[in-house]
Amino acid sequence: MVTAVVNGRQEVVEIKIDPEIFQSGDREMLEDLIVAAVNEALRRSQEMVQEEMAKITGGLNIPGLFGT
Repeated sequence: MVTAVVNGRQEVVEIKIDPEIFQSGDREMLEDLIVAAVNEALRRSQEMVQEEMAKITGGLNIPGLFGT
């Protein structure tokens, strides 16, 4: 119902809301869906950054780099 897109710099670049959600008139549900979508997008973005860094570093664990 709500989709958020985040880039590698942890910036929200897009939010899409299914028009059907507006028909319910449940503002609290919409707010919760937006928060959940943004949090999920941030989590996925962080995972992608870590995967790319692992490729660059050859899997070496470098202390202090991206919270590792």
